[in-house]
Amino acid sequence: MTAPSTTDLTRTWPEDGRRPPSTPGGPQPPRGNRLGRLALWCYRHRRAVLIYWILALIVVTGVSRMAGADFRNKFGGGHSESQQAQDFLKSHFPSQAGDSAQVVFQTRDPITSPANRAAVNDVLASLRGMPHVADVRSPFDPGFGSQISPDGHIAYGTIDFDKTTDVLPKPAIRAVADRALRAAHPGFEIVLGGAPINKIQKFSFGGAESVGLLAAVIILLLAFGSIIAMGLPILTALFGLAIAFGIVDLISHWLVTPDFAPELAAMIGIGVGIDYALFVVTRYRDALHEGRSPEQSVTVALSTSGRAVLFAGCTVVISLFGMFLLGESFIYGLGLGAIAAVLLVMAAALTLLPAVLGFVGHTIDRFRVPHLRRGSHTPAHTLWWRWSRVIQRRPWLYGSLALAVLIVLALPLFSMRLAFTDAGNDPVGQMTRRSYDTLARGFGPGSNGPLVLAVEMPNGVNRSVLNDLQTRIQQTPGVEFAVPPQLNQSGNAAVLIVIPKASPQDIKTEQLVHHLRNNVVPSITAGTNTRALVGGLTAAAVDSAQRLSQRLIWVIGAVVILSFLLLMAVFRSVAVPLKAAVMNLLSVGAAYGVIVAIFQWGWLGSVVGIGKTGPIDPWIPLMLFTILFGLSMDYEVFLLSRIREEWRRTGDNATAVADGLASTGRIITAAAAIMVCVFASFVLGDQRVLKVFGLGLATAVFVDATLVRMVLVPSTMELLGHVNWWFPRWLDRIVPKLSVEVDEETAAAMAD
Repeated sequence: MTAPSTTDLTRTWPEDGRRPPSTPGGPQPPRGNRLGRLALWCYRHRRAVLIYWILALIVVTGVSRMAGADFRNKFGGGHSESQQAQDFLKSHFPSQAGDSAQVVFQTRDPITSPANRAAVNDVLASLRGMPHVADVRSPFDPGFGSQISPDGHIAYGTIDFDKTTDVLPKPAIRAVADRALRAAHPGFEIVLGGAPINKIQKFSFGGAESVGLLAAVIILLLAFGSIIAMGLPILTALFGLAIAFGIVDLISHWLVTPDFAPELAAMIGIGVGIDYALFVVTRYRDALHEGRSPEQSVTVALSTSGRAVLFAGCTVVISLFGMFLLGESFIYGLGLGAIAAVLLVMAAALTLLPAVLGFVGHTIDRFRVPHLRRGSHTPAHTLWWRWSRVIQRRPWLYGSLALAVLIVLALPLFSMRLAFTDAGNDPVGQMTRRSYDTLARGFGPGSNGPLVLAVEMPNGVNRSVLNDLQTRIQQTPGVEFAVPPQLNQSGNAAVLIVIPKASPQDIKTEQLVHHLRNNVVPSITAGTNTRALVGGLTAAAVDSAQRLSQRLIWVIGAVVILSFLLLMAVFRSVAVPLKAAVMNLLSVGAAYGVIVAIFQWGWLGSVVGIGKTGPIDPWIPLMLFTILFGLSMDYEVFLLSRIREEWRRTGDNATAVADGLASTGRIITAAAAIMVCVFASFVLGDQRVLKVFGLGLATAVFVDATLVRMVLVPSTMELLGHVNWWFPRWLDRIVPKLSVEVDEETAAAMAD
């Protein structure tokens, strides 16, 4: 069915211009205003609310400090072949069940000189018997393979820890590293590498949070023109985020949580927290300027913008829950950390902010910045109203241009390669990067990611199979060296180390893992009782990448369908949520394309500071999608709720789009600018994963707030006309009704 014409509307609607409640798509009878009552309670009990928040901050921070943090980088698990190999090693080779670190020596004189040989053995001997050290192997040990470079100046020993990196205590790792490094002197350099050493490294984030906050301060000053108004969104966001940090620390004791989880939570929490408070403060100031009292203004702000904030925040949280479909333990920790940050900054915007506004009252516009004036309240006088009319005059042209730009930005995503990056992507100054480069120079890049074959022989030692395994694997293209197999004491298991020629993140290494598993190993063990599993950290990364890649489509599908249903329930339309889903996919696709072009292809790599190209870690696109789809819904809700409000009032689609864009354009631009600056500031850090996240989020939000909201939305809504608001009667009966709208006069009357 189509909406009635404007002429019909003027004859049949009440004097306030709204449709009767029985009309599908029209307003429903009010069912109460819980957020308005919450605003009143927080306003009237502002001292208690402030005390509650301060106490919550003290308690959570105190408990988290006493418990400490237990962040663990464990990417893998499940029932993959690499995990089976790890479990087998744990039961048959306890000394090799944990992760290993390399002690890399580089000398001026030949490493085999008596003095250097003695120094190397002394260093490694001093590490034996230290806590959590299961075994130490020297490059001079017989039968341990070639661990001395052809030029004779680089060698490495291996430290086998008794636990995997995720559960190894940092003090034990740090003690081993400190003791080894103390022996270094001019002409005898020592660096350590491997997953355990990476755990104790400290990455610099380049003051990312400070840079992002500074940018937010400037944008808020330009938007509000008042120091007090500027400070309120910053205050509430930081309050919620500070509590979130404590919760993330506590989550790390419960779930596997990577060490960059707090920075990721900060990135999301600062961005959305400031934005949510920005929308509430803007509506509060507008209500004050309309002559309402502070109490009425707080009620109106939470009853209107607060409802949109609640819906938008819940949408972000629901999208983040999509990460639980991945089935990876470390994703759960990251996801819950991000969810905690969003929930707490949203709660701060809905409770702490009304209380603080009660203290501020009319003084919110004091300490104004000179030469900054508030814009006009008349929609037709704003740049955004005029811009909307320009788009509406030629919707096909402008819509096609915007769509073309988005498609071009998204094209690189079809070349995306999902694989875990290695230490070669660490900052140049980090010890793991120096170890990686030294090993690559001396032994080839594959020495940084050996494969581990766990061989099970239930009927006892089968020498012919073991010898065939070593010989055939040594002859396999892509293999640099195969270390002779080592037997356990019972003689029913063996372990064989394989050094690939390519680096751990190289696609050739991934192909080698599959070739060994599918062709080489089965051809040797077929018809015998011997079973060989290809494992090790590099193989585990291949397995995890494959598992995550297979689940990408399921996560995307689940989040899109759920978001579509939510928007349909709110806006009582089929076209609006369908259009929103498609446009959000375009925004996310553009973000994917940009990160592939920069981090995988190397375009503008020197500007971003990546140093070295590499694949995209497989869980990043999945997590980016859930976050971006939720964030993009924020602007969709704020813009479309105002457009729908105008359409219900006038029945004129073109006017509703222009007026809705004019009413929200300035605030959406400010909010998007804050998010872009906060997210982009994390590109200044050293850790590659945060660079990818920051740039991906910044790109998507920028594209979403410019090309999508300011061009594609008005052009497509102009082309669709009344079809925008078509909603079949049968759907209206079965789809639950949600609303982000409320009458301002009714809300203000609650405070009387």
